[in-house]
Amino acid sequence: MTWVGILILIVCIWLAFKVVGVLFKILLWAAVIVGVWYLAAPFLGLPRPF
Repeated sequence: MTWVGILILIVCIWLAFKVVGVLFKILLWAAVIVGVWYLAAPFLGLPRPF
């Protein structure tokens, strides 16, 4: 591999880690929203999510 190929490989790996981090944050926020909804639904008269 040339140094350009190695550089492109490193950038692709770095971008893959960034994408995984963003997806993980989205999943965490979804879990927080579902948890708050699950706990607050009986007090607000809303149906439970499950």
